[in-house]
Amino acid sequence: MHQSAGLAGYSYRTNASFVIKAAAAAFITYLSMYAFRKPFTAATYDGLYLWGMQYKLWLVLAQLIGYTCSKFLGIRFIAELTEQNRIAVLTGLMSFALLTLLLFGLIPYPYNLPVMFLNGLPLGMIWGVVFSFLEGRRTTELLGAVMASSFIISSGIVKSSGSWLLQNWNIAEMWMPFVTALCFIPLLVLGILLLRNLAGPDQDDIASRTVRLPMNKVERTAFLKRFAPGIVMAVCLYVALTVFRDLRDNFAVEFWQAIGFGDSPALFTFSELPTAVAVLVVISLMIIIRDNKPAFFSTLIISACAGLCLIVVSQLFSKGRISGVTWMILAGALMYLPYIAYHTIFFERWLAYFKYKGNAGFLMYMADTAGYLGSTIVLIIKSFATPHISWLDFFIFSATLAGFLILILSVFAFFYFKKQAVHNE
Repeated sequence: MHQSAGLAGYSYRTNASFVIKAAAAAFITYLSMYAFRKPFTAATYDGLYLWGMQYKLWLVLAQLIGYTCSKFLGIRFIAELTEQNRIAVLTGLMSFALLTLLLFGLIPYPYNLPVMFLNGLPLGMIWGVVFSFLEGRRTTELLGAVMASSFIISSGIVKSSGSWLLQNWNIAEMWMPFVTALCFIPLLVLGILLLRNLAGPDQDDIASRTVRLPMNKVERTAFLKRFAPGIVMAVCLYVALTVFRDLRDNFAVEFWQAIGFGDSPALFTFSELPTAVAVLVVISLMIIIRDNKPAFFSTLIISACAGLCLIVVSQLFSKGRISGVTWMILAGALMYLPYIAYHTIFFERWLAYFKYKGNAGFLMYMADTAGYLGSTIVLIIKSFATPHISWLDFFIFSATLAGFLILILSVFAFFYFKKQAVHNE
């Protein structure tokens, strides 16, 4: 299956052909995953309450807890995942997720709440499985950027699809997630088949980015000891990004309603398109930087600049200087730029620059575990401690705070890794 390792005559043409095929496979597969995860957020579940709180908040929280647990389990599971088991694992995880959506429709409210927790358990590992096909290549940034662009626009696409089903086909809110997922199954099957036939990294890839291998407990512990302060700073920065991303993603309906666009489902998609294009272009250009050192440090510079700009645009919106639509697009782009850089560049080039024989999935899942735990905590605080604060005000506050944290942590991490770079050379 992975016959290209060591192939002679690796040409630009074969490289371009592989990039197109791999990018399409990753994009299609990850986009399809969102159809199993996010459609329920397109519904409002008006009039449904549980223990004094809106039922939608409980659903978001339940799935988020399941997703967080999945990320924690993925630290070991994805780090130790072997090449031979990838397709079987991917198929099994998605099948389980589809079953949970069927149960969500079959089990009456409010007894279907635990099903949303179960839905999050398999889906949190999909990124690690798919990215394992892409990492360790000279084209990883480009492939990762295409894959990442899918989860910028995928949430909007599936929420638009779910909203369209609700408005035009009178699908019940509890059944809408399952019906939406069914619509995307052919696309998912295509993505999995394309991934199955991808060739592995060749010798030039390995020489440029180091070989990517499963990491056992001893190897993971050694890595943590080697970079402990940098890992803490990088993870905290990622937490700030994840919290704001999740708030913006899960409660986009409430945001658009607050600024008077609640009856425009197409906005879920079209508001994300400029963000996806801008981020895809910037991140893809990182493939030009062959030297791992400047590529690695550029992600921290990008993060610092994005954090500063996020503070500025949020304050402009709060003072009425820019519209809500403009802020939604700009805030999305400024958040997603460093967020995607982490997924596609930072951890990938970290291993390559410091010449560690491991895998980016281990690092990503440590960060994701902390990030989604942070999202869970913030959602609980918003729901129980500050329910009187409107979602619009909470969005602005969260964006501003996230901007400050991203800016400060990026600067500190930059100087920490600069010091480590001296020892590495």
